Amino acid sequence: MGTLRVLLLLSFIPSPWVLCSTGKHFNQESTLRLEQQDVLPNREAYLDARRSKRVAAALWLGEDYDSSMVFLPADEPDNAPAGGDASELPTCLLCVCLTGSVYCEEVVPEMTAVPTLPKETAYLYARYNKIKKITNKDFADIVTLKRIDLTGNLISEIEEGAFSKLTLLEELNLAENQLVKLPMLPGKLTTFNANHNRLKTKGVKANAFKKLEKLINLFLGDNALEAVPVIPENVRIVHLQNNNITDISFETFCKGNNTYYIRPNLMEVRLDGNPVLLSKYPNSFTCLKSLPVGQYR
Repeated sequence: MGTLRVLLLLSFIPSPWVLCSTGKHFNQESTLRLEQQDVLPNREAYLDARRSKRVAAALWLGEDYDSSMVFLPADEPDNAPAGGDASELPTCLLCVCLTGSVYCEEVVPEMTAVPTLPKETAYLYARYNKIKKITNKDFADIVTLKRIDLTGNLISEIEEGAFSKLTLLEELNLAENQLVKLPMLPGKLTTFNANHNRLKTKGVKANAFKKLEKLINLFLGDNALEAVPVIPENVRIVHLQNNNITDISFETFCKGNNTYYIRPNLMEVRLDGNPVLLSKYPNSFTCLKSLPVGQYR
């Protein structure tokens, strides 16, 4: 399934004022490239399948449907009862299932919980629904998951341990939800996105990301964080724009007074839209290849 697009990264920033005026545009572009991944290798097959699902769901629920929409033979429900709700629909009737991938995007009727997934599901896309909570049971039996995208739901709670059995999970997207707290995250994550939530520092454990040795992309922009969390060594991109960060220290990105320490992997840091005045901390970025994007004057 779709692969992570290569990001074009800045390798040189001439001065803070240039960085402030140009960096924001560049980083927004890189975020779009990363988040808008091409996840549909066969778009026509997906659209045909989704069309048939909508018609099947309408019949299952006893609703009217457009007669110009045609079923795929395998999708027609047997003995479908009239007058049900989304929770009564089989997942692959409500959603589109294509060889290890499940697409449940903008589902009609409304989806308010994570659906029961087929065995061997590796990729779940359940964007822009009304899911409110993730429980320990939702993914307990689907240990094959590699990517979960729950962008644009109403998730305000994730039970501790909800992702604990997902030892193969590499990408987790929880952007545009209502989270105030993060659970323990799987150790093999390479990309974590929690942009546009309600996260405060008290809801993100100090070591929430510290043990994620494979983490490359960390997106925590547009929240209410008061401090920068511990960032693992392998991380290349950190987005913390539009939070409430007021202070940083020598230890935030570098290792205090160790002037020989460098972080060659960390290429892009966004701190724009925070109260912190970065020019007050010139010795806090000596280990970085480029200055963070943010306010310098």
